[in-house]
Amino acid sequence: MDDEYAKLIRRVNQPRVVIDNNACEDATVIQVDSVNKHGILLEVVQVLTDMNLTIRKAYIASDGGWFMDVFNVVDNDGNKIRDKEIIDYIQRRIETSAGFVPSQRGSVGVMPSEEHTSIELAGTDRPGLLSEVCAVLADLRCNVVNAEIWTHNTRAAAVVHVTDDSTGCAITDPKRLLMIKDLLCNVLKGNDDLKTAKTMLSAPGVMHRERRLHQIMFADRDYERVEKTGVRAVEERSSKPQVNLLNIEKDYTVITMRAKDRPKLLFDIICTLTDMQYVVFHGMVNTTRMDANQEFYIRHVDGLPISSEAERVRVIQCLEAAIERRASEV
Repeated sequence: MDDEYAKLIRRVNQPRVVIDNNACEDATVIQVDSVNKHGILLEVVQVLTDMNLTIRKAYIASDGGWFMDVFNVVDNDGNKIRDKEIIDYIQRRIETSAGFVPSQRGSVGVMPSEEHTSIELAGTDRPGLLSEVCAVLADLRCNVVNAEIWTHNTRAAAVVHVTDDSTGCAITDPKRLLMIKDLLCNVLKGNDDLKTAKTMLSAPGVMHRERRLHQIMFADRDYERVEKTGVRAVEERSSKPQVNLLNIEKDYTVITMRAKDRPKLLFDIICTLTDMQYVVFHGMVNTTRMDANQEFYIRHVDGLPISSEAERVRVIQCLEAAIERRASEV
C-alpha cells in the first residue's frame, strides 16, 4: 500500500523543470522541482552530464518530501544553451528521469540483448591489457562495438559491447559465451594477480555505463590505497583531492571537498554517494577556472549520519577514488 501511495503522489505531482537564460549573466539556469525519492539527484545530474553540459554552480535542497535543485550550466564552449530544440529535449529528459527512478542493480547475469552482448571486466592493471583483451575478442570472432576502460590504483575495469562478427547481432550461444568469459578471465588474471579477476556478461541498457564502471571498481575495492614511496608518493599527496567530514549535532554529516575541476565531477561524486546508500539533503557546488568546491549535508538511507571512524575513513577513500578514476579513463 505504501508503494502504491508513493506512485500516486508521483503521478499527481509531476516534476517541474524551468530553464531560464535571463536569471544569470553567464550561464543557463535549470531549476527542478519534484517529489523527493532516493536516487533522483543522481538521475538529474546524469541527464545534464549525458548532454555534455558543464555544471558551474548547483544548489541542492531535498529535505522532507520535496526535491528543489538549481543548476547553472554551460555547453562545451562555455556558452549558454540557446537552441530551443536542445532546451526542450533537456526539459523532457529531466522530467522523465525525475518522474521515474529505476530500481538499483545489485547483480548481473548472462542476458545478451538482440543488438549486442555487454561484457564487464575487472582485474589488475598492466601495460598492454586492453590490447590483449581486444586480441582475444578478435580471435573469438567478436566485433567490438564500443568499449570504455578505467584504471585506478593498480586496478582496471571495463564495459565492452560486442557482436557476433558473422551476424552483427548479439552472441547467444551459451557455450560460446562461457568460452569468452573463461578466456578473458585468464587474460585478466595475468601471472601475478593478487586479487580475483572477474568477467561478467550482462544485459545492456539496465544501467548507465559510467555508473556501472564506478560500481565495478567499488566492488573491486580500488579505493584501498597502495602505498607508494619517493617522488611518486609526494606527487600523489600534492594532487590528491581534499575531502573532509564533520558531524553536526547528530543530524547530518557534512562533506566538504575541493578538487581540480573537470567534466562529470559532480556526477562521479553523487553516483558514489548514491551507490553507498547515502542521501544528499542539502548541497552547494561552486567552480572556479581551476577548482571545484563542493559541500553536502548527508545521511545514510536509514536516517543516521556517519557514526564511526571506520565508516568515515571509508567514505573519504571512496570519494577520493570517485574523483580520481575519471582522470585515467581510456
